[in-house]
Amino acid sequence: MDKTGIDWELYRSFLGVLTEGSLSGAARALGTTQPTVGRHVEALEKALGTTLFTRSPTGLQPTDAAQELRPFAQAMHSHAAALERAAAKLGDAGDIQGVVRVSCSDVVGVEVLPPVIAQLCAAHPGLRIELVLTDRLQDLLQREADIAVRMARPVQEQLLARRVGPIEVGLHARRDYLRTRGTPRSLEQLADHAVIGYDQATEFIRKAATTLQGFSRELFTMRSDSNLAQLALIRAGAGIGMCQVALARRDPELVRVLPKRVAFPLECWITMHEDLRRQMPYRVTFDALVRAMLAHAGA
Repeated sequence: MDKTGIDWELYRSFLGVLTEGSLSGAARALGTTQPTVGRHVEALEKALGTTLFTRSPTGLQPTDAAQELRPFAQAMHSHAAALERAAAKLGDAGDIQGVVRVSCSDVVGVEVLPPVIAQLCAAHPGLRIELVLTDRLQDLLQREADIAVRMARPVQEQLLARRVGPIEVGLHARRDYLRTRGTPRSLEQLADHAVIGYDQATEFIRKAATTLQGFSRELFTMRSDSNLAQLALIRAGAGIGMCQVALARRDPELVRVLPKRVAFPLECWITMHEDLRRQMPYRVTFDALVRAMLAHAGA
């Protein structure tokens, strides 16, 4: 095989190993088998006449040659995704059917979007929604998701973005907890309470901590990196914790604590690749998510 006739699949497997750090990880991500990925990498190394990976205790380490090829393989991946989108446009633009992959946080995916998705699928029986619950900012350009509900402003120019925030987050507790333990009147008094919080700090948490002295991991009686778990603990009366104000307003048993001292606005955006805007399955889903999040933000 000469270098001008190398199959794209070989580069696809190569990029998968670069991204995942192992043959098995790449196989899972690509939906294939580990031996297939291994054969592809070996074939690419033979065609190029160079070693792309070396084995180490932590997995496969890319060589300098592999690092030089990385941006070109990523560009090929992006162009392949664009080709798939362009091919999809050749069908009936008004036909509302097919799979739309939506990425959002666990709280939004469980607490806000289910009624919207139910209505969408009832109105369009040919529509299939894949809901990906993650706080990771998935790459829309690489088609990890088609549409994303993000609590951060998108920075990629090729994305169609609609701002629907801010969505405010504050401290809350159940009424019966506050009747028993009292209501704190200052941040310092939180030390006398059962406080629900994170285990591992995120970028948002680190920024928030700069305005809340003493609000750190050591303060928390109960710790979880799952926002859903924290919300469930608040609803169970376990203590005081952070949750979206709009969600707390749905439950008459939840009371906001220190509202003037603790208030964090989350900038909410709905985003998708601009190439998808004229395809009805994506457009209909995008518009429905915008309406839902606007209503949630204004709740």
